[in-house]
Amino acid sequence: MKTFVIAGLGNPGPSYQWTRHNAGFLFLDRLAQLENLSMSRKTFSGLVGEWTYRDCRLILLKPQTFMNLSGQAVMQALQFHKLSLSHLIVVHDDLDLPFGTIRLKLGGGHGGHNGLRSIMGQLGKGDFTRLRIGIGRPPHGDTTNYVLGTIPPAEMEILPRILDGGLDMLEMMLDEGLPKAMSMHNNKNYLPL
Repeated sequence: MKTFVIAGLGNPGPSYQWTRHNAGFLFLDRLAQLENLSMSRKTFSGLVGEWTYRDCRLILLKPQTFMNLSGQAVMQALQFHKLSLSHLIVVHDDLDLPFGTIRLKLGGGHGGHNGLRSIMGQLGKGDFTRLRIGIGRPPHGDTTNYVLGTIPPAEMEILPRILDGGLDMLEMMLDEGLPKAMSMHNNKNYLPL
């Protein structure tokens, strides 16, 4: 059985729960809801759940260290399970993708994302898979207030559909590999017509 750590990035606490920066947490919450999983075990400086999908064991991790220290939790989980970077999938918000899009990507830089910056700082490089959830850019340059801002109601309504699209991508990646999942899903838009 193959084991992967899926780290969904976000900030702990009710004031951050529905912010754009918490897209990774929201993705794992949606997965846990659909698969009827508990994400309440406290370990690896985070909240952890486990999902068995076909012949894969997936350790679901929501770091509780705050975004800027996400790497600590990810490092603990990988070390405990003796996994290499090829067994890490990080789910995070992405300013460079429009809202309604989700992309899979292998490797790359941190693009100014503090969670990715922390993980790459801890692991020494960025050779892991990312599931990037598009949040779009703010109309007026202040990205901090934007990423930490609450997702507006119109977007909240569509969010489950977008997250479900991400789950389809993840399942295809586990079944048929990353290149196939990227070619089939990376150009989709999950906004209603």
